[in-house]
Amino acid sequence: MSEQEETLTPAAPPGHAKTAKPETAALLRELRSLLVRLAVFAVVLWVLLTQVYLVTQAKGSEMFPAVKDGDLLLGYRLEKTYAKNDVVVYERSGTLRVGRVLARGGDIVTLSESGVVEVNGSAQGGEILYPTYPKSLLSYPYTVPEDSVFILGDCRTQAEDSRDFGPVASADVRAKVITLIRRRGL
Repeated sequence: MSEQEETLTPAAPPGHAKTAKPETAALLRELRSLLVRLAVFAVVLWVLLTQVYLVTQAKGSEMFPAVKDGDLLLGYRLEKTYAKNDVVVYERSGTLRVGRVLARGGDIVTLSESGVVEVNGSAQGGEILYPTYPKSLLSYPYTVPEDSVFILGDCRTQAEDSRDFGPVASADVRAKVITLIRRRGL
């Protein structure tokens, strides 16, 4: 090449060949960092939704009016002791159901033919609008076994609950409901 041709050929900017690789390396480091953060976020989200919280949709009207068909329920899985009136999600025959804890292990439940509910001799009712009639499975007064809960639906005339299949083992209670979102209101 002659001297004249060398002056016409544009020269690469100083350091151009040296900066291309470091820029690519920096971009790859940022991409790798983003992927690691997304993976950590996905693992944390998975742990929260499978081990700490339960998200499910209510089916049926057994808990009407407190929980309506289609409501989205958020439950806390780590709760292992349940108080009277706690709304819980429990598993029965492979299906998740929603109910209200009426009594715990050791409590004595009495259901009268007139629809009155008593736990340990105290009449129960509160905000429940429906009478609670006994069904033929259990004889009353009934003592709830230890490590079990006696669960009733709020719509007592239509609910299938502990009156139909007996007490629910505490191990079958999947979560205590901490909030709900009305699907129809969205």
